[in-house]
Amino acid sequence: MVPASLLGPLLAHQAVEVFMRPVVSVYDLAGLEADLAGTIFAGNLQFSAVTGSTNTDALAAARNGAAQGSVFFADEQTAGRGRGDHRWQSQAGEGLYVSVVMRPSLSPAQMPLIPLVAGLAAADAVRTIGGTAIDLRWPNDLLIGARKVGGILVESKTEAAGLAFVVIGIGINVHQRDFDPTHSTPATSLDIAAGRHVSRQALLVALLKSLEREMVFLSNAETANEILARVEQASTWLKGRRVTVHGPQECAGTTAGLNAQGFLLVRTDKGLVTVQTGGIRAAEME
Repeated sequence: MVPASLLGPLLAHQAVEVFMRPVVSVYDLAGLEADLAGTIFAGNLQFSAVTGSTNTDALAAARNGAAQGSVFFADEQTAGRGRGDHRWQSQAGEGLYVSVVMRPSLSPAQMPLIPLVAGLAAADAVRTIGGTAIDLRWPNDLLIGARKVGGILVESKTEAAGLAFVVIGIGINVHQRDFDPTHSTPATSLDIAAGRHVSRQALLVALLKSLEREMVFLSNAETANEILARVEQASTWLKGRRVTVHGPQECAGTTAGLNAQGFLLVRTDKGLVTVQTGGIRAAEME
């Protein structure tokens, strides 16, 4: 892994030479630095042609004192992972694979809100660059219609004084055309949805700028109060949807919104359940 600021135009040539494969649409690292000037991410970009997992890289760096706004992104992941250690397909040149170290002034009780604001940031970036609307499926899935196009993985460390750091990992299918047919939710990509080539470079810039903005909103008491309502507006899953809940709190019922902590409320035959962990699927898919 090397700082983006130290890499030059020979990156694509070197990647081909070392890894013996063509690199498609490798990032213009100098262009990223220029586009992110004035943000917390400027000077903090760490690019890897190939890595195991950008979240693993970011977690290790955060434990060693990496600054707020440190960004770890890769052209390919060999051990990409989603929530619950699910494997995330991360072929070279085809998706956006990025993890960000944040050190927000938040209490541990606000942690469940972070995947939600990351979802808002991703939805805004996809809409801006890809021209496609995203449906947020609690707690961390990005959907286009009934198909999954991305996911969010948030990992953190808490200390006695509060939240030490958060790593926000976001994976988005951009150029993919082939998908694993065994996935419980069928997949798609931005290129397929938009009917054109979508720039990973532009998407990354838009995502980081939107994420910085959303984290500022979360840290401000006045704007933080609006987040839950904004998430509910951005999702067809949070109210009146028949779902099954997978995980420790397995149940079935109708979604009834979010509580103040960002947990999902599901009305079941036995009463109202506050779902704190796990995932949801449409009941008709079961």
